[in-house]
Amino acid sequence: MEFSKLSAPSLKELFVRELESMILSGRLPIGTQLPPERDLAGSMQVSRAVVNSGIVELARKGFLVIRPRVGTFVADYRRNGTIETFLSIVSYNGGMLRNDEVRSILELRIALDKLAVELCSLKITDDELANLRASVEALGKAKTPDEAVSHAFAFQHQLALYSNNTLLPVIFSSFKALTRTLWLRYCTLYGISSLYENTRVLFSHLEKRDFEGAIQSLTATIQDSISGSRPIYY
Repeated sequence: MEFSKLSAPSLKELFVRELESMILSGRLPIGTQLPPERDLAGSMQVSRAVVNSGIVELARKGFLVIRPRVGTFVADYRRNGTIETFLSIVSYNGGMLRNDEVRSILELRIALDKLAVELCSLKITDDELANLRASVEALGKAKTPDEAVSHAFAFQHQLALYSNNTLLPVIFSSFKALTRTLWLRYCTLYGISSLYENTRVLFSHLEKRDFEGAIQSLTATIQDSISGSRPIYY
């Protein structure tokens, strides 16, 4: 068995994490002006260089806005955020997602999955449908939640690839760790068979080229996890 090398975070990383936590928790509300760098360095017992480089990184990630000769302010990261902002949000509190974040992610899933199906309706081939069928069958034979989730993600990622949209599979890949976490929770609550059945029903519509039915099926399934009979957060 191999173990990963451990490395301690730098002071800059600790500074960035602390301010991100204060912003995401609401202790530093949007619009708040930060103290001067000299004061921040003194109160946090780090160098001004650490504070300066940390502020620049937080500004790049959409958490702060620097106004020359005026000051540094907490930005509205919902408006100015990037993919790095998103990753910071989902990593906040040790990766334990809050209910609002889970709901937001599932709502985004509906939009992305719907787009993948709509684009596939224009060009998906019989060979591509056969590959999707193989992923569904593998999911049906899965013995563990981890194995089931791997096959479910393979199905979803293939669907994104077959949309022929360059960015969709990249977006799905960037969500991989997060998607796995939510599906593992779903399997724990409702069983592998439920995840398989959801995927099987979606594929049955695709195989019949009933793309409107596929969209209705995936929407109903995810909505069921948001506010229906099979929620994955409370």
